Amino acid sequence: MKAINRIIDRARSAPGRIVLSEGTDLRILQAALRVTREGVAKIILVGNILEIQALADKEGIDLIGMELIDPATSSLKPEFAQELFVLRGKKGMTLDAAHQAVLDPLCFANMMVRLGHADGSVSGAVRTTGDVVRNAIQIIGTDKNFKLVSSFFLMMLCQPFHTLKGGLIFSDCGLVINPDATELSEIAMAAADSARSLLMEEPRVGMLSFSTSGSAKHSAVDKVVEASRLVKAQRPDLAIDEDVQLDAAIVAEISNRKLPESQVKGKANVLIFPNLEAGNIGYKLAERVGGAIAIGPLLQGLAKPANDLSRGCSAEDVYHVVAVTVVQAQAAR
Repeated sequence: MKAINRIIDRARSAPGRIVLSEGTDLRILQAALRVTREGVAKIILVGNILEIQALADKEGIDLIGMELIDPATSSLKPEFAQELFVLRGKKGMTLDAAHQAVLDPLCFANMMVRLGHADGSVSGAVRTTGDVVRNAIQIIGTDKNFKLVSSFFLMMLCQPFHTLKGGLIFSDCGLVINPDATELSEIAMAAADSARSLLMEEPRVGMLSFSTSGSAKHSAVDKVVEASRLVKAQRPDLAIDEDVQLDAAIVAEISNRKLPESQVKGKANVLIFPNLEAGNIGYKLAERVGGAIAIGPLLQGLAKPANDLSRGCSAEDVYHVVAVTVVQAQAAR
């Protein structure tokens, strides 16, 4: 778990303000308590304060050190409603509708991030991925360097039986279904940035395919090759292998044999899957069969950090995602 421990230590070095919009869920409160006690982040809980406090009292959770905000009574509500109206007015939203929308804790939380009242948001223990991602894109917006929001998993290989140890970035495993070459190049560059900030290593990118260096001819391979060349054109110093099979991406001996001119040399720490089908299957195989710990799905390509939880998450999952969000916010400053 060295990679996640480094992330937690980095978060503690400059804890950011992370807003949680689902404070009436026990897992969120348990994680918030641990985060606060360990100094990983400054927690803001958004929602019905009476309901949050009632659950905390029932479960014996101390809320000292956390800020609680009820959108219905917050002095920020008029400012947030006006900002949302400016953002969404051209899409048909009225000012009255904006006032109603900011009462939603998810919307309110992301508006806090947009306007600098928080450094990042974490949601999704209760809300669907569609709700979380849509709201983040609409309110926080995309990073000026990207046109696409995508996702990744931080995969932790830390068991005694793992021959490959440490952290890996798998992308995109949860959001973009069938990216074209341009979209795949954006996913690769965003994932490289995620590796640099979270793994604290220089990214080494494997563009996964069923082909290695043109060993197979197919339009699916052509897409991966084109995406790789788009990345190289924009980031000539990035170590990246185009159309590489998984074994050649992560096993040095096989890389030397199959791809002697490799820049990655079988030591990829970023694995880019050609589509969501492959990515989703890949991360679940690594987790369920390979014994890896999967943290995510995490979002990349947003102007400021906002992350999605699985509705099946544990309190420990929430804790880890909060730590990741703090480090993402540090990198975005």
